[in-house]
Amino acid sequence: MNTKITRNDAVSTTRDSEGWIIPPIDDLRSAIDHISKVKGEYRETDHPVDPNAELAGVYRYIGAGGTVMRPTRVGPAMTFNSIKGYPDARILVGMMASRKRVSLLLGAPQRQLGLQLGRAVKHVIPPVIVAADQAPCQETVYRASDPDFDIRTLLPAPTNTPEDAGPFFCMGLLLASDPDDATISDVTIHRLCVQGRDELSVYFVPGRHIDSFRQKAEAAGKPLPISINMGLDPAIYIGACFEAPTTPLGFNELGIAGGLRGKGVELVNCVSHSQKSIARAEIVIEGEILPGKRVQEDQNTKTGKAMPEFPGYDGVANPSLPVIRITAVTMRKEAILQTIVGPGEEHVNLVGIPTEASIHNAIEVALPGFLQDVYAHSAGGGKLLAILQIKKVTPLDDGKARQAALIALGVYRELKNIIIVDEDVDLFDTNDVLWAMQTRYQGDISTIVIPGIIGHPLDPSQAPEYSPFINAKSLTSKTIFDCTVPFSLKSKFVRAKFLEVDPRPFAPDLFDGE
Repeated sequence: MNTKITRNDAVSTTRDSEGWIIPPIDDLRSAIDHISKVKGEYRETDHPVDPNAELAGVYRYIGAGGTVMRPTRVGPAMTFNSIKGYPDARILVGMMASRKRVSLLLGAPQRQLGLQLGRAVKHVIPPVIVAADQAPCQETVYRASDPDFDIRTLLPAPTNTPEDAGPFFCMGLLLASDPDDATISDVTIHRLCVQGRDELSVYFVPGRHIDSFRQKAEAAGKPLPISINMGLDPAIYIGACFEAPTTPLGFNELGIAGGLRGKGVELVNCVSHSQKSIARAEIVIEGEILPGKRVQEDQNTKTGKAMPEFPGYDGVANPSLPVIRITAVTMRKEAILQTIVGPGEEHVNLVGIPTEASIHNAIEVALPGFLQDVYAHSAGGGKLLAILQIKKVTPLDDGKARQAALIALGVYRELKNIIIVDEDVDLFDTNDVLWAMQTRYQGDISTIVIPGIIGHPLDPSQAPEYSPFINAKSLTSKTIFDCTVPFSLKSKFVRAKFLEVDPRPFAPDLFDGE
């Protein structure tokens, strides 16, 4: 049950049960203020930029990372203050495009972020309702009923490439409720393409909970009220990226952000319908998913492509997508539009760290103390590839290693490949992981292949034309690479041990800040 509160504008630093210092962040602006105090983590530019492909093209070189075509890099978050054609607009990209920055924003060390998320999902704090005068997101209101309203001129939705289906809102967090039970709500990020003055298309990956709400409303011939929330406390975005079975239907992921911050996310009643929005969002688009109406995603461009997706390829434009009719737009004064480069490192962190948390929690329940760490690797966009670090202490642990991998595949259905390594391998160092594969892996006995399992629809290789053993699109072959030393041979696979010394007196500039 939500509780009405009066907001206290003081945002204080707290320390959680692990001793992690939780930073004083409750919205995007306090997040920017926090990271801007750390050298190299944030920058702004007043150089004019076109939101149509140019902005993403610039950030590709500055900080996109991920599966973006090389050259790219992991770099600072960046705000563009001069948007061509939009004199009052600002666009932020890359807020969570480095694991170091996510650590700064959430409070846990980089290697313990999955653990922090895993604990937050077990200790949720529900959202709270605030009055309209306590909701910065409603400082300015535009109603779609105004004859001059046009989302295309109001907000500079970017494109990632010149071949995109159209302008996209890439960091729009949809909030919707079960049409039969308003107490059951869900939040998820979906790709939203601008189709007209007051229309967006929305793409749902099969199985998403808001799509189940939409289907239920459509069966009853009713529109589904939604809010699209942009420019948020990073804890809200990252908490929203958990998936079933960790967060089953009826689990409101906003409670995870509450658990991360130690207080409930503030919601406010929308101005144009009965849904709620996130009170401290920069921009909110209110609207309804219309029953029975569909649109071709690239109807305005005919490119055949949607936008770059997390595997690093352009998604195929969908021929028939549900339509959102916009009813209002509310925003803060001098609002910041937040966006993402589709296949970049920001996607890795948004979905990958919750993936790590889900896997860690599930394996810890089944095999207590066995899993040392887990990393949802950048090469898989945070979804397709996981590295499991385990520690063998008995002969039975040879079997436990593979059992842990099977649990990971069960708890996160979109995983495709799993690499298992020993405790002396740095799972965050790809070179070290590949070293383990070269020296602790024999393909004929160390590979487990599981064919014909549901995967992620955006993996372009899981199609019948790619493999004759795939008889339906969205099925895939999943593989476990056991790169661990058999327990009986551990004494023969001890890495060379160097003398432990402090290198800082010899090269202080190389270790500045460490």
